[in-house]
Amino acid sequence: MKPIRILFISIEGNTRNFITHLTQFAEKQHSEDSEKPLIEATEISEQSDFEKETKDYFCFVPTYLDGGNGIDTGVKELMTNVMGEYIAYSTNRNHLIGVVGSGNKNFNEQYCLTAKRYASDYEAPFLADYELRGVPRDEPRVYNALLERLTEVVAEEA
Repeated sequence: MKPIRILFISIEGNTRNFITHLTQFAEKQHSEDSEKPLIEATEISEQSDFEKETKDYFCFVPTYLDGGNGIDTGVKELMTNVMGEYIAYSTNRNHLIGVVGSGNKNFNEQYCLTAKRYASDYEAPFLADYELRGVPRDEPRVYNALLERLTEVVAEEA
């Protein structure tokens, strides 16, 4: 199976840390069963050159908000806008096959709001969430959600 492609943004290192652990989990799965896909991850930042994506990918995005409650008094995203701009660039939205979000559960309804908004705005399923850096039990849950979605996409293309 082709690798699981992930584009992610990491402001304080939490998402990058989770992606590192998720990649290691995928490597372990692949070593036990070569049919299990590896992860190919690319970090998007303010310094990234925008490229036209030609392969399907998943987006991992944390939530940082400034102002509004994100529900009925609006929302102002903070620091993750470059990811949205990257997805909106050229035809990149056509290759987005799923969104995974992270955040702090103390923020209640705002938890993973950015990822949920991206899923809605770019018409891709919201697949999974994890809090802050995640915990080890999140790795198989998120990996399996990505694998399940990738399997669906491959079946649709066949």
